Amino acid sequence: MGILLNGIQYIVDLGASVMLPIIIFLIGLLLRQGVGKSLKSGLTIGVGFIGIGLVVDLLNENLGPAAQGMAANFNLGLSVVDLGWPGTSPMAWSSNMGLIAIPVAILVNIVMLLLKMTRVVNVDIWNIWHMTFTGALVQIATGSFWLGIVGVIVHAAIAYKLGDMFGQVTDGYFGLEGIAIPHGTSAYMGVFAAPIDDLFDKIPGINKININGEKIEEKLGSFGDPTFIGAILGLIIGLLAGYPVGDALLLGVQMAAVMVLMPVVVKLIMQGLIPISDAAKKILDKRFKGENFRIGMDPALLLGDQQVISASLLFIPLTLLIAAIVPGNEVLPFGDLATIGFFVAMTVAVHKGNLFRTLFSGSIIMFITIWISNQMISLQTTLGQNVGLVEQGERVSSLDQAGSPITYLLTKGLTLEMGIGFFIILVIYVFCFFYTFMKYKKKNLYVEDESEDIEGSIVDDKEDYV
Repeated sequence: MGILLNGIQYIVDLGASVMLPIIIFLIGLLLRQGVGKSLKSGLTIGVGFIGIGLVVDLLNENLGPAAQGMAANFNLGLSVVDLGWPGTSPMAWSSNMGLIAIPVAILVNIVMLLLKMTRVVNVDIWNIWHMTFTGALVQIATGSFWLGIVGVIVHAAIAYKLGDMFGQVTDGYFGLEGIAIPHGTSAYMGVFAAPIDDLFDKIPGINKININGEKIEEKLGSFGDPTFIGAILGLIIGLLAGYPVGDALLLGVQMAAVMVLMPVVVKLIMQGLIPISDAAKKILDKRFKGENFRIGMDPALLLGDQQVISASLLFIPLTLLIAAIVPGNEVLPFGDLATIGFFVAMTVAVHKGNLFRTLFSGSIIMFITIWISNQMISLQTTLGQNVGLVEQGERVSSLDQAGSPITYLLTKGLTLEMGIGFFIILVIYVFCFFYTFMKYKKKNLYVEDESEDIEGSIVDDKEDYV
């Protein structure tokens, strides 16, 4: 047993770009795809994730310092640094929950499939770190290992239901038919967008406003091209950071490169995944007719959409502004700023690419995220110190996962630390969750206007669905 756990830990430590190809290769063999096809699918997905890693590194290395410069320029005075998911996920994997969370999350998935509580067949083992982090903080908060396991179980169950709930969205807007995105900030923060979208539909005048990349390009011609938009946003961010004009122009070119490269590398992942996904669906549909299973994958797939990338760049300065107005905030958004697209990706899709509505939903999401991340500073700091990743006297937090309503409600609820903020978040989140559940429970609900084709998503042929 110890050898098996050590083997799992070794593979986990290799990261998503190695872990997922191995998993996809083994799944391909189980699906009788043959060694050659399975290996090609695994390697193609690995290449895609390496590509995403390079683009994310480009963002982190260039947007990170720019964001810090903006914070310094506007004298925000925030003393607790957001480590981001790159600094937070190693804490989760190094915790007491690190190894046990994987079999627990897989078991939860199997039980829910058998009880027909979900149609998501999760293969995204890497992102179980979100559930692991929740379990680790619950354990620290309560002092109970078993309550930590309960935290993993509850988070896993919610994640798989989120994959079901947003099935029409991932099929219809992103063109990821048969794929579920159950993990991370994209899924659990996406529930805020559904009631806001319906509210906007009922406001005369406002319900007619639809701003997206295609409309901008249509009105501005070449100046509305995503590459140009990325360059302009990068330039503005550089100037707000106090960069010399030359450096700001360089940042603009780098952000233009992100707009071009991210959809390309995401398509590589899809090329590797589609054969495995199709084979899995055929076998599952044959044995379980009418169940319409979905393969659970990484939310990085959503970053291939141009509207998501545009929203991501827009929310870099906006998130810093929001951080300045959140009452009592100490957290400086930093590590997660470069990948802010994860927070708003599902929201963009719920709003069908409408960036006007996304600005409203996304601002609410970032406000709540930053407020919650403040409440989790002591717990994440303790976790970091326990695993040797945070030094004594240092205080840390993160937007991605420490800012999660799921983690917050579980840790505070199980310790009975229920202040007014707890009940406000509880009521808002539960309402939005069940509102979204009921909204997408109806078939044929998420159907786009045939006259408004949204281009630039992960696949080339996007059509009406369900």
